[in-house]
Amino acid sequence: MSNALQVPWPELPTAAWRETCETLHLWTQIVGKIRLAREPWLNHSWHVALYVTARGLTTSPIPDGARSFQIDFDFIDHALRISTSDGAKRQLALAGQSVASFYAAIMADLAELGINISIDEMPNELPEPIRFSADQQHSSYDPDAVRRFLQILVNADRVFKQFRTGFLGKASPVHFFWGSFDLAVTRFSGRRAPRHPGGVPHLSDAVACEAYSHEVSSAGFWPGSGAIDYPAFYSYAYPEPAGFRTTRVRPEAAFFSEALGEFILPYDAVRTAPQPEQALLEFLQSTYEAAANAAKWDRDALECPPGQPGVVRQI
Repeated sequence: MSNALQVPWPELPTAAWRETCETLHLWTQIVGKIRLAREPWLNHSWHVALYVTARGLTTSPIPDGARSFQIDFDFIDHALRISTSDGAKRQLALAGQSVASFYAAIMADLAELGINISIDEMPNELPEPIRFSADQQHSSYDPDAVRRFLQILVNADRVFKQFRTGFLGKASPVHFFWGSFDLAVTRFSGRRAPRHPGGVPHLSDAVACEAYSHEVSSAGFWPGSGAIDYPAFYSYAYPEPAGFRTTRVRPEAAFFSEALGEFILPYDAVRTAPQPEQALLEFLQSTYEAAANAAKWDRDALECPPGQPGVVRQI
């Protein structure tokens, strides 16, 4: 039995699955760009994101004329599945694929299903990108590491959704962004933000400016790289209000990363906590409060008690 099935919050050191993580990141970019090519634009790029399922990640239904199709990563059976609303389906094994072979296979499967689509082959938000159809370099797939990653995503998705219930204002779905390869949930104050400066590597400035058109407090989970080379939860405010980064937040292991301009809570601090879900909720709530208080959000109008299953919210 996989260790991920035995341990509710499994270990996942970044170094141990770095090559697999890089390959999987690029595969999700291919699938995400397929959704991008067909979905009408939704504020803050919400139309491009993927969503956590019990088995992996999904695009949810994508329009294709009078029918729809859906692409699902299954990280338990380690397969990619394409299904259509008229009953057709295709399946691709994930192990043994390079980015180039994955790209060729998914495009061929879509064409066989009568879905004619083209995407921008250059990866986004990554240094030294390689065109998907030419990328034989990334081809690693560690099934156990991917299964652990799924368990972490499922856990984070559950806790993020619980956290989301305590907010009445505009809030994003809990969704997975394939550009930055992170699971995120965002709250909005309702006020416009100053124009974002752009400059995100291999991402249109217009997209960055639209994504940050309004004031936010955003949190998420990220496998880690660069300055934070380990899996971690993060929380940031845009625009960053005065006093935000010096606020004391919970739990004790959380800190403000000057390199990233975000609060960070190492995943291992959650995994090893006596009550992991409570530790994560404390981080989400305290960093949100740091942003909302520093920026003087109308908290009385925007917040409500956390939701409970089967209990109608009291008015």
